Amino acid sequence: MEKEIRIHFRHWVYIDEMKFFGPGRVELLELIQETGSIMKAAKAMGMSYKKAWAMVDHMNTYGRQPYVITHKGGQQGGGTELTETGKSVIEAYKKLTARLQEIVAAEKELLDLI
Repeated sequence: MEKEIRIHFRHWVYIDEMKFFGPGRVELLELIQETGSIMKAAKAMGMSYKKAWAMVDHMNTYGRQPYVITHKGGQQGGGTELTETGKSVIEAYKKLTARLQEIVAAEKELLDLI
C-alpha cells in the first residue's frame, strides 16, 4: 500500500519576537469582511468575541495602519469592515503562501528519500 508523503507547514509574520500575523488572523479578517461583524466572525471560527476583538486590536495597534474599522450602532446598526490595508495584507499573505507552497512542492528530492 502506497503512503501519501507530503510536507505541511504554517507560517507567521513576526514583529521583533512577537507572532503578529498568520493563518488564523487571515481567516478572522476574511470572515469579518464576509459578515461585517467581529462577533459573527468569531462565532464562525468557534472563538469568543473577546479573543477575536483582542486579535483585531492587536493587528490595528501593531500594524503600520489599522486593518479593521468599526462603526457604532444606531438606527442603521453598527458594523465592521476591513480597511484597504487589511485587504492588501490578506492578499499579500496569500501570495506568499502560494509561493511557499510552490517551493515545498518542488522539493521532490526530500519526499523521494522518505
